[in-house]
Amino acid sequence: MKNVSRTFGLVSSSSSSSSSSSSFAAVLRRQQFLIRAFSIGNQFNFNTTIMKFEADVDEVFQSITPKLHSTKHKGQAGKIAVVGGCREYTGAPYFAAISALRIGADLSHVFCTQDAAPVIKSYSPELIVHPILQESYNLRDEDRSHVLSKVVAEVDKWMERFDCLVIGPGLGRDPYLLDCVSEIMKHGRQSNVPMVIDGDGLFLVTNCLDLVSGYPLAVLTPNVNEYKRLVQKVFDCDVDDQDAHGQLLSLAKKIGGVTILQKGKSDLISDGELVKSVSSYGSPRRCGGQGDILSGGVAVFLSWARFAAQEKSSNSPVNPAILGCIAGSVLLRKSASRAFEIKKRSTLTSDIIECLGQRPKTRNGPKSSVESGGLGHCVSNRNVP
Repeated sequence: MKNVSRTFGLVSSSSSSSSSSSSFAAVLRRQQFLIRAFSIGNQFNFNTTIMKFEADVDEVFQSITPKLHSTKHKGQAGKIAVVGGCREYTGAPYFAAISALRIGADLSHVFCTQDAAPVIKSYSPELIVHPILQESYNLRDEDRSHVLSKVVAEVDKWMERFDCLVIGPGLGRDPYLLDCVSEIMKHGRQSNVPMVIDGDGLFLVTNCLDLVSGYPLAVLTPNVNEYKRLVQKVFDCDVDDQDAHGQLLSLAKKIGGVTILQKGKSDLISDGELVKSVSSYGSPRRCGGQGDILSGGVAVFLSWARFAAQEKSSNSPVNPAILGCIAGSVLLRKSASRAFEIKKRSTLTSDIIECLGQRPKTRNGPKSSVESGGLGHCVSNRNVP
């Protein structure tokens, strides 16, 4: 369909600039040929076909976003924990954790290394920072087993309080630190806590798929390179751009029904049962840290989607992880677009975070808040058999 729309644009340009009627006729014949090829018997209707695959984002937000009410108490809007942050990387866990708060979670924790904790605490007093993770450089071999047990026990004390874990922002690749996080993930899974896995958490999972295999409350958010490594690991082949939906569906199913949000020009989302895409325009500014906003946002919306399903006491036809990914993706794109309108090329991740709570414009109406569901119709649906 994109090729068809580009062809229409080409015809318009050519017809206005060409002085030769024969040249115009050739372009027109080419256009008619492509329309017949795409329409299969001249039945193609561009607008109708586009609308056929669109879902109502307003409906997603309205169905999962909890109402603010005086009877609510602290924690009922979500308690999120980010597991990540080391000597080199302190910004990523902060971005994920503070984004969760900006979107509407009540409490946001960060479990990081001792070196990273003072730095992350200095960024904001809003975050609850636990300096308990350890890297191998300051540990003796004989102490490692004991320290690992202490780390896991400390996190375990908090585990049942959390509505979602975000694994990986700023984690780094220290082998011992990754061992600690592997054990934390196992305990989180035993406690049935959803997990959004990003950054170096994806490096860990790609090398040990058993950590998430068969766990439907796991969400993976790979970028283009992380997705390539995941496909190579699972299928031992390259990414198939010609059948992106089908390959993503097969990948999610092969890993046992995890939800995968494949980041790109359009974000593709699948849980092994269906594929959805978010294609609303965001920002041409690709500053680092936007993936961390996404992971924090998905964690909040996934939690809210589960709350909504529990309140209704019924099985939703759509996986809460899918709903969380749709909402997180749309909100990031809208916020990035709003920040870019103001800051242009100087836009930073912190500017996008400031826009998370603003009232984005909808495609079909006036401004409205996220809580009233006003992010427009930006999600495409595709059920793949």
